[in-house]
Amino acid sequence: MHIRVKTCQQRTPKPKWLSRTLPKGGVYRQICETIKNNELATVCQEARCPNQFECYAKGSATFMILGSRCTRNCRFCNVEHARPQPVDHNEPERVAEAVRQMGLRYVVITSVTRDDLDHGGAEIFAETIRAVRRKNQQTLIEVLIPDFQGDEQSLSIVLDAAPDVLNHNVETVARLYSKVRPQAIYQRSLTLLRRVKALKNNMVVKSGIMVGLGESDDELKETFRDIAATGCDILIVGQYLQPSLKHLDVDRYVSPEQFSALGLLAREQGIKAVVAAPLVRSSYKAEELFREVSQRI
Repeated sequence: MHIRVKTCQQRTPKPKWLSRTLPKGGVYRQICETIKNNELATVCQEARCPNQFECYAKGSATFMILGSRCTRNCRFCNVEHARPQPVDHNEPERVAEAVRQMGLRYVVITSVTRDDLDHGGAEIFAETIRAVRRKNQQTLIEVLIPDFQGDEQSLSIVLDAAPDVLNHNVETVARLYSKVRPQAIYQRSLTLLRRVKALKNNMVVKSGIMVGLGESDDELKETFRDIAATGCDILIVGQYLQPSLKHLDVDRYVSPEQFSALGLLAREQGIKAVVAAPLVRSSYKAEELFREVSQRI
């Protein structure tokens, strides 16, 4: 299958399908207050995710732990690259309490990358999983983890805490790693996904990539095939959007129809469940995808 996508010029206005009004109103304001009162950060708000009201309404949210400063400097990401803050060991309990107050059915726990910490902060991931489960026994838990510099023990620490879904984003095609993710390694991310299935063969495994960074159709097909070969169950494919003029330019805008073709292509490579659309992000329809796939593992 060949998918032709027109390359855009720098600073081309965003197409109409990327326009969406951010949420307002009473329920949304109450959720924001809960997050603020517990001194927490959500990716939903930090990234101004256009899907956040839909996710909140469905009882889903994504919390970012281990501070707001990242030890890496990926050129697509708007997270601050600076010396990280000290680890807050009370954070897991605050996340758990916020999940309880918000009545979440599905929670995603992610973090900045902390290459400065032993095991990359895996212990805090594990503590947060356990804390959420103590206070919210019916809540499904997904973790979206960094690559932990390829350390298998770090991955085991997280898996031993028994999340329901293990997510690690490949983000882009192999050729673009040095440009887009200079401190990451394509094969290292694939190895992490493969290890999850080796260590916990019944674990639901998930990944995600962006388009619009300069990848070709053939490279996307190869990447889908590589991800499928790891045993990954779920794939999210979304449009890269430039956070600021300091970040990488958008190379192309992909239409909703072309995203549908990409989703079909990914499924043809062997991935069980795929959501591909311009505004989708890692946690979009997370509970629905989990329930779809978990019945087939």
